Amino acid sequence: MEEPLNYLKQRAGNDWLVGFDSHELVYLTEQLLLELTSLLQGETPPKILLAYREPLQFLAGFIAATTAGCPVFLCNPNWVKAEWQQVFDLVQPDLIWGQEAIANKQQKNSLIENPKSKIQNPIMIPTGGSSGQIRFAIHTWETLMASVQGFRQYFGASSVNSFCVLPLYHVSGLMQFMRSLTTCGRLVIMPFKALEAGIQGNIDPEEFFISLVPTQLQRLLHQNPIWLSRFHTVLLGGAPAWLQLLETARDNCIRLALTYGMTETASQIVTLNPVDFLKGTNNCGQVLPHAKVTIRNSNGEILDTNKTGIITIQADSLALGYYPDLFNEAQHFQVDDLGFFDEQGFLNIVGRNSNKIITGGENVFPDEIEAAIRATQLVTDVCAIGVPDKQWGQVVTAVYVPINTEVSIATLQTALEDKLSKFKQPKYWIPLESLPRNLQGKLNREQLQKIAISHIMHPTFNYAEILP
Repeated sequence: MEEPLNYLKQRAGNDWLVGFDSHELVYLTEQLLLELTSLLQGETPPKILLAYREPLQFLAGFIAATTAGCPVFLCNPNWVKAEWQQVFDLVQPDLIWGQEAIANKQQKNSLIENPKSKIQNPIMIPTGGSSGQIRFAIHTWETLMASVQGFRQYFGASSVNSFCVLPLYHVSGLMQFMRSLTTCGRLVIMPFKALEAGIQGNIDPEEFFISLVPTQLQRLLHQNPIWLSRFHTVLLGGAPAWLQLLETARDNCIRLALTYGMTETASQIVTLNPVDFLKGTNNCGQVLPHAKVTIRNSNGEILDTNKTGIITIQADSLALGYYPDLFNEAQHFQVDDLGFFDEQGFLNIVGRNSNKIITGGENVFPDEIEAAIRATQLVTDVCAIGVPDKQWGQVVTAVYVPINTEVSIATLQTALEDKLSKFKQPKYWIPLESLPRNLQGKLNREQLQKIAISHIMHPTFNYAEILP
């Protein structure tokens, strides 16, 4: 592979890093590389926790570590102490870059064996952690570059200009940097709050891709849809988008590209062409050139068109495992999502298998319930979950944010009477001021499950005590 630092040096004379000094990025990278060189001395490369909050420092650390061949673990600077402890117990790092990680460092437990991965020069990207255990997907420079090449080929782009408002430690932000760095594209790095405040950068949006999650798209459509409509492509992923949001985007001529992908696949492997979106298509579109997706039943048999089953993936960009363990190379990567391919070869997502609600023997998918509730235009956010019930096994429960205090449960129930079958209609309704979501817009369903159970057992419970 071409040494990652070479990409930076080749770009140093260009004004490609909008709002930052590309020469400073090269300088910071070389300084960190010198630090690593002094530590190597022919020994096992040190495992690095990378938790710099400042973008240039983070990117410099990433390039320095990959150039030196050191295992690097990308970390969220906003993790709480308990999450940092999970990371330290798992990784047993040799080197820590970033004050947030250092401040939360605990004494190593000598009883824990120091795990080692068999992969050379791995890049560990965090996944999970919104609830439960933090894991790191094992990637390499090659798997990330496979994603870049598949993206370029699909969009026919010789260079990729990216407007990044997503975190760099997350695959969604990191891949925007990778695309721009390695294709001679330009890169804007900006906190989403700054964009919301009206800071748009000195760029022509028509030349840029911007990646958003649904809640970000909703806010920008409310604030400045004309500016957003000027972008070459608005990539949308991270969480399911609701129909009303897509219709509003289409009404405002947003060149939206719905995407399907995950940390394990180094971002998107399925994408809808913006032209198809503007014509009225709302699914995930076609599989990118570097990947193969099949729909299979529980026995592993490939299903025909329009048959719903388990989404199974092969891709050059696929992670090699979860640190420190590797995937079985003979097996396809099977995800928790259910979907089908239509006659056009477009992927349609039905929902997550683990989120499926089984009530009275009937299968109910939260996405359908949430879409119907949003369509009433009486809520600003909603999550449908299944709560254990002795008679029905589970009952559908809606946790929601009403548009105002005048929206009653009776009003919502009436609005849904002709929208959903009776067994799909929520039995319990729980209003909240906001729902717990991470930066990628994903709901914390486990936390909402606790709230729902508390509501059923103690209707006067103060839910604010559970929410962060």
